[in-house]
Amino acid sequence: MNWIETGKFLIIAGTVILVLGLLFVMSDHLQLGRLPGDIRFGNDRFRIYIPVATCILVSVIITLIVNFFSRK
Repeated sequence: MNWIETGKFLIIAGTVILVLGLLFVMSDHLQLGRLPGDIRFGNDRFRIYIPVATCILVSVIITLIVNFFSRK
């Protein structure tokens, strides 16, 4: 691995960390985990939560980002 590839990797890794940090800061405003299609049920003793719509949305976003950076 040469210095140019290392620099590109660090830029991409820094961008990913920045985006994740922004997502964590803005998580209260994004409504992730409370989308229509997320399954929640339970009572006082237990709760079951299955984030179907959230997982699909995150998967699409990650796929778009990976495809954008992997274009040559």
